[in-house]
Amino acid sequence: MELQKMNGHSREDGFDGLEAAAAEHEEFLPHRGGAKRETHFTDFEGKTSFGMSVFNLSNAIMGSGILGLAFAMSNTGILLFIVLLVFIAILSAYSIHLLLRSAGVVGIRAYEQLGNRAFGPPGKILAGSIITVHNIGAMSSYLFIVKSELPLVIQAFLGRNTGEWFLNGNYLIIIVSAAIILPLALMKQLGYLGYTSGFSLSCMVFFLISVIYKKFNIDCPLEDGHQNTSFIPDNYTVTEDAGGFCRAKLFTMNSQTAYTIPILAFAFVCHPEVLPIYTELRDATKKRMQNVANISILAMFIMYLLTALFGYLTFYGDVESELLHTYIRVDPLDVLILCVRLAVLVAVTLTVPVVLFPIRRAVLQILCPDKPFHWARHVGIALFLLVLVNLLVIFVPSIRDIFGLVGATSAPSLIFILPGIFYIRIIPTEQEPFLSRPKIQAACFAALGFIFMVVSLSFICIDWVSGEKRSGGGH
Repeated sequence: MELQKMNGHSREDGFDGLEAAAAEHEEFLPHRGGAKRETHFTDFEGKTSFGMSVFNLSNAIMGSGILGLAFAMSNTGILLFIVLLVFIAILSAYSIHLLLRSAGVVGIRAYEQLGNRAFGPPGKILAGSIITVHNIGAMSSYLFIVKSELPLVIQAFLGRNTGEWFLNGNYLIIIVSAAIILPLALMKQLGYLGYTSGFSLSCMVFFLISVIYKKFNIDCPLEDGHQNTSFIPDNYTVTEDAGGFCRAKLFTMNSQTAYTIPILAFAFVCHPEVLPIYTELRDATKKRMQNVANISILAMFIMYLLTALFGYLTFYGDVESELLHTYIRVDPLDVLILCVRLAVLVAVTLTVPVVLFPIRRAVLQILCPDKPFHWARHVGIALFLLVLVNLLVIFVPSIRDIFGLVGATSAPSLIFILPGIFYIRIIPTEQEPFLSRPKIQAACFAALGFIFMVVSLSFICIDWVSGEKRSGGGH
């Protein structure tokens, strides 16, 4: 579509006219009057509507970390949490702006190909590897929720405790992966998942409404409110003194505060999905895709803020690392909370295929970038990824530290470092000199990512050395 609307595209995107158009024209029409030219990403005519693209990107942003945001607010205070949330949301939108500018100049709409254009094959392999590691971690976190929550939901509805095979979480994630996730992951185009993305977001809206409703129906402290207990997957329990419960704090600092920024950064990572969604957007232009990104980030910002605020104001210092577990302590058989848990399960299950698409594209870009679409590769990669993630969820009992390591490395790389250095390398110096303000901003942006990575890894290493366990959320 961009090729067909070359002149209009360059004007609307704000490039300095002819130079950007000429660069893109040179890239994609090298044999204008002669042999048949090579097929590129911009030759694909997108068919996904604006609204469906917003659903897809919003669903890519929304992660399981929404369940831990109330706990994060309890460790920062309301004001500091809001400041950090605004900060991360703005930086995420700016990061997408850098990606779209870089993609618009060279006409490439694949993260891995931007890496190839900026640094050659090593850049493509680096970008593809980071995307793969990050999204495998995200898929694993979603299936971990299915593994832990679905047996409890079935128990509550059937009134049975243990013994039956269908209450085994390992069996359930295999069934869910084969019956629901795999068929969706086998779709040829990401745009068709807009319908499931919309339904998934509806489930999370229901979760938010229920959190707000419960704020006015639960008294603090809880009946067992003499302590704040956060349950952690590797059977470690953190207990805090009861002082200060049921009182909102505007600003607070403790040992868990340092993990709030990694949690929030991980919660806003959607960058591997941006360019595939851009590719399939109908009437695609940079301005139109930036609007998709801005609306998606704003919608998730509002959902994150309201969930964290009302969850925190319900339980205050007694909130757990996973918000739903705190409601279960109030009434394990609460019908509304059971429905909410079921809605969350549906939401994370339908998000897995959306996250799988960028991994498959990264693998294809690294292994066979020039080969045409083939169903055998399409299906084989999806099967391999689902089997790998299922094995991780089944056989790795303490995946929490792995998620922390992945979140501290892949999140700053995808949000800060790669978009910044790609922009510096790809935007021509004739258009923007190296010491121009946009490139200096991009360099500072990448440097901020390096600082963020070093600080996060330092805290994680200190945590490992000291043997202390964390009780934060994940994406």
